[in-house]
Amino acid sequence: QLQLVESGGGLVQPGGSLRLSCAASGFTLDYYAIGWFRQAPGKEREGVSCIRSSGGSTNYADSVKERFTISRDNAKNTVYLQMNSPKPEDTAVYYCAAGPMCTGLRNRARSWGQGTQVAVSS
Repeated sequence: QLQLVESGGGLVQPGGSLRLSCAASGFTLDYYAIGWFRQAPGKEREGVSCIRSSGGSTNYADSVKERFTISRDNAKNTVYLQMNSPKPEDTAVYYCAAGPMCTGLRNRARSWGQGTQVAVSS
């Protein structure tokens, strides 16, 4: 079975930092493009970032560009989202998803995690 589990969420102050992890079980991430998505209360889910299987190309939403960094460690079967200088509007449940490729922020996701809550507040 293909499963993804997000972790690392929590409360962070504006200007602080937080690192989210997306760990895979039942399959290896080596051959998948991994996307990070988020859904804020009352809003639709939106793409945040996507990294191709090789890790050589990354995409970011304009709202998080230069603040968030997506990376992967295939040896650990894990993808990360480093959140620097988070803003209150970054508050959301963050999900990771595995798909065949990154097309902008979309990746034709086949498997989704259950999400991890991120709250940005003073």
